[in-house]
Amino acid sequence: MAEVVIVENKEIAGALVADEIVRLIDTVAEPVLGLATGSTPLPVYEALRGRLSGHDVSHLRGFALDEYVGIDPEHPESYRSVITREVIEPLGLDPALIRVPNGAIETIQHAGDDYDAAIVAAGGVDLQILGIGTDGHIGFNEPGSSFASTTRIKTLTEQTRKDNARFFDSVHDVPQHCITQGLGTILRARHLVLLAFGENKARAVAAALEGPISAMVPASAVQLHAHVTVVLDEAAASELKLADYYRYSYANKPAWQGL
Repeated sequence: MAEVVIVENKEIAGALVADEIVRLIDTVAEPVLGLATGSTPLPVYEALRGRLSGHDVSHLRGFALDEYVGIDPEHPESYRSVITREVIEPLGLDPALIRVPNGAIETIQHAGDDYDAAIVAAGGVDLQILGIGTDGHIGFNEPGSSFASTTRIKTLTEQTRKDNARFFDSVHDVPQHCITQGLGTILRARHLVLLAFGENKARAVAAALEGPISAMVPASAVQLHAHVTVVLDEAAASELKLADYYRYSYANKPAWQGL
């Protein structure tokens, strides 16, 4: 069972996860962080800004979950630009050590295999940050994705394009395809940290954590992982049947276990 941590708001959630990332940076010789984009992980990145002073981040490597196919890397909503703007520059990371999947059309046929090979060469991801879509997707693994899938091209659902249209001028400007780490790739990370905030994520969260393991709810793949931490605000936790148990369990957790 995943550890479920229910907190008052996303700022507290961001602080909890940021503290764990700082511990990772301080204790692992060559730490590798899995980076998610979108609005969900922003509280984590914002909390990190106030915690990294005095910590050596020159050795921190990172791998983003996904990228749009065919988008100019300089486009403000490419995930390369987002990661640079929200993570690399504010946290003072080395851009050469932060990878984003290559969405260029010219090399797209082997870009997924290249990316997975790079993750393996780096020693694997130590802590993978994840969000969850309203349809239960993680990364851009839409409903129906194989739990064994590796980094590959996916066609985005209309719902996902509508969800992401807030970052573009219109839904028609959201690319139809992406390159995303597969569920199998994600599950190889040593620690998964899934965040969700807001009532609109409550149904997906409940299905992923307490429903059956199903390709129709890609995030339910986290039930198969040995070390998963799910951090939710009260609204996102509102449909969990075992919410009281999760609160009790976390309140009585030994301090030495960390996140």
